[in-house]
Amino acid sequence: MTTTDDPLRAAGAVVWRGDAAAPEVALIHRPRYDDWTYPKGKLKAGEHPVAAALREVREETGLRIALGRALPPVHYPYKDRLKRVDYWTARVVGDDGFAPGDEVDELRWLPAEEARALLTHAWDADLTDAFMAAPLTTTPLVLVRHGFAGSRREWDGDDMLRPLDADGVAQAATLAAVLPAYRPEEVVSSPSLRCVQTVEPYGAPVRLEPLLSEESQDPEKTPALVAMLRGPAVVCSHGKVLPHLIMRLSGDDVRLEKGEFAVLHRVDGRVVGVERYPT
Repeated sequence: MTTTDDPLRAAGAVVWRGDAAAPEVALIHRPRYDDWTYPKGKLKAGEHPVAAALREVREETGLRIALGRALPPVHYPYKDRLKRVDYWTARVVGDDGFAPGDEVDELRWLPAEEARALLTHAWDADLTDAFMAAPLTTTPLVLVRHGFAGSRREWDGDDMLRPLDADGVAQAATLAAVLPAYRPEEVVSSPSLRCVQTVEPYGAPVRLEPLLSEESQDPEKTPALVAMLRGPAVVCSHGKVLPHLIMRLSGDDVRLEKGEFAVLHRVDGRVVGVERYPT
């Protein structure tokens, strides 16, 4: 439950185009505040920050984006509340055309250093520094723990056939709204029904891999299988499989709750960043 002590939530991105070694970034001008800033906006009720970043960037700029690494969140006072804005680096993958309006009346592309000088707020300048320090051309690997599926003890049938419960179905719907941010080219899952149902709503074909199941996982073969996924990919598995898998791939000890996912950002197959998100 949200209270007045909870921060207001918003999401946005530092959107870039061109050469990753000398990128241009997109700045917007908001006439209401007469400021230059990065595209961002408030989360809708129940909206995931990743999905909100996609939506807000598209609404304010007409740009379709793929998210890269997360940037440090920005906190600042807004009226009588603290506001938190989550940001990511974001590469342009499409342009529906910018339409000036009451909220945003100008879009300007500038080299990152020039953008830093134009930005109105100090926290946006700090965000630019973090952007320039982050690898921009990373390949995402999204590792998902299946959503809630009731109690194993209360399920009478084959555990491989245990389905998602109502909470798990809601988590799968949230995940389906998030995955477009990473533009996965392949979706791979444990054959367990609860895993398949977690990633099916995204709408892409799901390849079943027994090595991702609890019963058939292998401490060597399972990480090797996932490491072979060189392009943007989604992998759905179990709480008894994923910690070892993530440790082998990244060296990080990450324990996902049901329905959570981790994004491993890779450069030439090497993991350079790990992020963990709820659904």
